[in-house]
Amino acid sequence: MGNVVNRHEPRPSRHAQAWSVLVGALALHVADEAVTGFLEFYNPLVLSIRSQVAWFPMPTFTFRVWLAGLVALVIGLAALNGAVRRGAPGTVLASWALAAIMFLNGLGHLGGSLYFARWLPGTTSAPLLLVASLWLGLRTWERTQSAGRAT
Repeated sequence: MGNVVNRHEPRPSRHAQAWSVLVGALALHVADEAVTGFLEFYNPLVLSIRSQVAWFPMPTFTFRVWLAGLVALVIGLAALNGAVRRGAPGTVLASWALAAIMFLNGLGHLGGSLYFARWLPGTTSAPLLLVASLWLGLRTWERTQSAGRAT
């Protein structure tokens, strides 16, 4: 009887699976941005905004530094999957943060495309970020609810 599984509680692997899917969507998004010239749009936009708002905090990047940073981010997030699966301290907060940031990233690409009236670099993969971030949010919510029932 000790191995009875409550079918109403989400398995930790579902949370980790949603984490992995969002990290995979981010990897595809980085590739999408890299091949569609994201920095050719982003850097001039940042410089233009800075010319009017001196304190604007966004940096400009060279392609190599930008890509290396994003590849390191994706690898680091993928490496955290085991911690997410185990429910290690901080992984619920990290899941909420990742889901929120990636949701806003996806909205930014889609909204920017509407604002500029053209398909911006990275927009093709933006819907994947939206769906995957919503899924991670849902699985994180379920995990927090099941943890609350367990105590």
